[in-house]
Amino acid sequence: MYRTLHLAEQLIARPSVTPDDSGCLRMITARLEPLGFVCDIIESGPADFRVTNLWAKRPAAPVNKAPTAPEKVANTLVFAGHTDVVPTGPLEQWSSDPFTPTQREGKLYGRGASDMKTSIAAFVVAVEEFLATQPEPAIGLAFLLTSDEEGPANDGTVVVCDRLAARGERLDWCIVGEPTSLRRTGDMIKNGRRGSMGGKLTVRGVQGHIAYPQLAKNPIHLALPALAELAATEWDRGNTFFPPTSWQISNIHAGTGATNVIAGALVVDFNFRFCTESTAEGLQQRVHAVLDRHGLDYDLRWTIGGQPFLTPPGALVDALCQAIEAETGLATELSTTGGTSDGRFIARICPQVVEFGPPNATIHKIDEHIAIADIEPLKAIYRRTIENLDAAARHA
Repeated sequence: MYRTLHLAEQLIARPSVTPDDSGCLRMITARLEPLGFVCDIIESGPADFRVTNLWAKRPAAPVNKAPTAPEKVANTLVFAGHTDVVPTGPLEQWSSDPFTPTQREGKLYGRGASDMKTSIAAFVVAVEEFLATQPEPAIGLAFLLTSDEEGPANDGTVVVCDRLAARGERLDWCIVGEPTSLRRTGDMIKNGRRGSMGGKLTVRGVQGHIAYPQLAKNPIHLALPALAELAATEWDRGNTFFPPTSWQISNIHAGTGATNVIAGALVVDFNFRFCTESTAEGLQQRVHAVLDRHGLDYDLRWTIGGQPFLTPPGALVDALCQAIEAETGLATELSTTGGTSDGRFIARICPQVVEFGPPNATIHKIDEHIAIADIEPLKAIYRRTIENLDAAARHA
């Protein structure tokens, strides 16, 4: 426990607010290179928002086979995550300095303690322990870490994934160390996420004096029936793994602030969280059909934040579930709830992606913390998952 705890404390002590990695990835590189990992530090983004990424890979040991046996390609397990953290908020509201890791009443306090520096520490120590007992694994191991997950995420994991795709890197399984557990480490795995798609709708009218509505064209009145229809629409019914697709207005604005002026335009921001039963293109077409049917003069700009992905039970989910049960006795729950993560980028190049980490009750909050008793089980689960996948590969 102390090795994982100590590394977590070292990472927390570095004030790595997005996009500043603050040396975290160099520290991790120094731990991985002696284990045989080839480490590539990839910097991306403009000078005033420079992002640091790490791609580190250790191939599987060569397989002894008969000369006539078919070539066997070893599978690779990737541990993915982020060293960046959200801003602290008001320092005076913290019980201790957010970048001074502090143990108090059985908990480790500090920004990033649960999201997600402890997971990264557990990744590293789990791999160290596994390789100490199995120096020639049958599977490849890799790390994909970034300092741009909590921010815009334009120069982080997506950049590394694009580079890996361009050079034909093979990825088979990926565990993203996001804090997914609810009450106890191991009680929930995220085996998929909904897609996220935003829209900025501008409905044009004609500004005028509110006492002479016949000389104006009120875009608010014109848009309301269409917005009501969109809010009442059933986009799909979800499926076994996903809830139904949701459409929600997040912001709405019109007018000059004066009470006697009809607005000239209405601007509406909305968002879809959509499951695998719908596609981004299909949802866009249905929205445009509603707006056109209501005869609106409008402009609509779309932003796709991420496509939905799903990893059904199989090699990775089974290995992780078995590890959780062996270490904690818990029968874990598979879930696709919550927001997005960098898993949405990795799923483009990796067929099996899951998220698993410690409890998330304090993430992004003042006095973020993790129970020290959760740290050792987290590391042990990661290590046993590697062992399960490696054993399966040896018997394949």
